[in-house]
Amino acid sequence: MSIEYNPLDSWCLLHLEDSPLDHALVMRSLRKSGRHFSIARVETLHDFEQAITGAHFDAIVADYRLSGFTALDAWMLIQKKQIRVPFILLSGAIGEAAAVAAIKTGISDYLPKDDISKLHHVIERAIELHHIRLAKEAADLELARSEQRMASFAEHLQSTIEQERAAISREIHDDIGGALAAIRFDLFWLKRHNAELDAQEHIQAATDMLQQAIEASQRIMMNLRPAILDQGLAAAIQWLASNFSKRTGIVTGIALTHELGQLSKTVQLVAYRTAQEALTNISKHANCTHVRIDMSDAEDVLTLEINDNGQGMTAQDMEKQKSFGLRGMKERAKTVGGWLDISSQIGQGTSITLSIPLQQNLNMDGTE
Repeated sequence: MSIEYNPLDSWCLLHLEDSPLDHALVMRSLRKSGRHFSIARVETLHDFEQAITGAHFDAIVADYRLSGFTALDAWMLIQKKQIRVPFILLSGAIGEAAAVAAIKTGISDYLPKDDISKLHHVIERAIELHHIRLAKEAADLELARSEQRMASFAEHLQSTIEQERAAISREIHDDIGGALAAIRFDLFWLKRHNAELDAQEHIQAATDMLQQAIEASQRIMMNLRPAILDQGLAAAIQWLASNFSKRTGIVTGIALTHELGQLSKTVQLVAYRTAQEALTNISKHANCTHVRIDMSDAEDVLTLEINDNGQGMTAQDMEKQKSFGLRGMKERAKTVGGWLDISSQIGQGTSITLSIPLQQNLNMDGTE
């Protein structure tokens, strides 16, 4: 649970100062401000270490030069112990260069003792900035955790979808495929045993419709569970491109590296589904006449690039809340440590590039 900063809270301060008089001036200045505070003073580095180890302070105010050490030594001790607390230099004239160098090390602020009347404001600002920084870090951490949870969920969702697709494909093959095969045998029997012309015409029409149903079921099964991947990713992408070209009439050029190393089934499926989704989007939205697919595994990175010469997209189009296809491809790529780049300009087409490092996918499921 985060603790919000309340500017009215009482301060608990630590003062690193070997001059009792200067310490009294600090307390006097803070009392004038009306701020409620408690303050402890230490003179030596040993006492300073004991103090920061055993208590919590809202801020530390330190003189620069002390007996046998400087405030920078105290600051380095804090860093070593990984204690996070605003650290303010309150010292005489140490020089601009030394002050800048101190700030660059991470010290919160520097105030000359001649301006001690401003100490209250300097401490308040340092504490407030410290809380803002902590809140931002906590928010960033929670965002990173949320993104990790979303990535894990996306991976689980993709796995579940693929399992359901495989189950549906098997049902189509076993149930519908079996029924269609039985109907085909019956139609052949009827054709052989009925010579009437009208009956033959109806039987032939039914046979043609049956063939369309068989082809449709095979296409659906292929989309649900790409068995073509058993012949390798290159063969699967070629089949996908050829089928896309026949179905849409869009000229589709392919340049593939056929000497691809053994890729894990997961990597192959991610690449195949990305190409499938990209071609589906092209057929729906691109309004193009030509598509080119390039794939290689140069430098241990599987690269799949799909370009079209269509109408293109704006940045706003790609960021639409309902752009689930593009987002799905990006999330799918992350499941194998890859990434997806989308480049598009109005009137100049769209380029979708999937990159998957192969080294980190070694032995993911028994293969590279």
